[in-house]
Amino acid sequence: MNSDILVVEDEAAISRVLVKILEEEFKEYRVSVAQDGLSALNLIKEKEFALVLCDIKMPKMDGVEVLVKAKKIHPNTPFIMISGHGDLDTAVETMRMGAFDYISKPPDLNRLLTAVRNALEQKNLKLENTLLKQKVAKGYEMIGESPAIVHIQEMIDKVAPTDARVLITGPNGSGKELVAHWLHQKGSRIKAPFVEVNCAAIPSELIESELFGHVKGAFTSAVKDRTGKFESAHMGTLFLDEIGDMSLSAQAKVLRALQEHKISRVGSDKDIKVDVRVLAATNKDLRREIAEGRFREDLYHRLAVIIIDVPSLNDRKEDIPLLLNHFVKTLSKEQGIAPKTFSEEAVLALKAYDWTGNIRELRNVVERLLILGSKEITASDVSLFANK
Repeated sequence: MNSDILVVEDEAAISRVLVKILEEEFKEYRVSVAQDGLSALNLIKEKEFALVLCDIKMPKMDGVEVLVKAKKIHPNTPFIMISGHGDLDTAVETMRMGAFDYISKPPDLNRLLTAVRNALEQKNLKLENTLLKQKVAKGYEMIGESPAIVHIQEMIDKVAPTDARVLITGPNGSGKELVAHWLHQKGSRIKAPFVEVNCAAIPSELIESELFGHVKGAFTSAVKDRTGKFESAHMGTLFLDEIGDMSLSAQAKVLRALQEHKISRVGSDKDIKVDVRVLAATNKDLRREIAEGRFREDLYHRLAVIIIDVPSLNDRKEDIPLLLNHFVKTLSKEQGIAPKTFSEEAVLALKAYDWTGNIRELRNVVERLLILGSKEITASDVSLFANK
């Protein structure tokens, strides 16, 4: 994390006061000084600062120009503008241009400290959020160069920026959740929540409460009001995994939510508006489920605006070498063990394997081989440890 604060001020007396206050109150940060806008911009080009306190009226280049040019270089750097009495309107205008705050001359100590503290906290929070999103995105990397995977990646790029509902089909362990995450990551709702519900893991008598929430007293164990997943995902994405296992009663309510963009909690007649992009996934043949009366056809057509079919690993075995390299790197780091290589014979043996558990099974096998196998994984290791 960057630990430098830049003070841009041409009046030496004010500059000294600002530096003294900052060094005393924010000891973990180093304070640099620029006496004019041009010098400040040169420093900003060289490095990214945690915070810039910038005067508005300065020689060579004024603070407004510094702000505009600096934001093009480091858009996440917060600026606190320093304004004289006559610059107040300009200071307010700079906030529309991206400044975090402004303080008036002579600086009030409490006002200054509050503005600086808030700006640094916001910068740190943005950095943490960025790192978290990068970590999440890295955890859901789409590995593969097979035609089927390339087609899915192209589909995601086309569909993600829209709000179109997507039905993701494919066998268990094939990576349907990964597709849902990438649709969210590459979509316009990325800053809003991604909420996941595993419909197969929730008892049928609780699924409606889980999805729509409930009010106190709605049923015996409802001791307080509860927010459902639809509300939690407001303005974001709701991923209904294994939707083929949802009860018909819950299906009817989901259909209403999709049609009318509103839900009501269990035990309440009050409507709650929700703006949610719904993604769904299933390992079942929903057409057959419809024919046998276990899934609503009208809900199917609401969900299946776009269908993305994720192939089994057996249908994309050419991706196995890439997947092996990926799992060796990630699992070695997770387990704290040295990475291992796979002999050509071992790779061929894994390609010949019947992957009924798909990507999830391959990951487990690689983890087992890293822990129990030879320094270089051989075909014998695969024969010994893969089929467990």
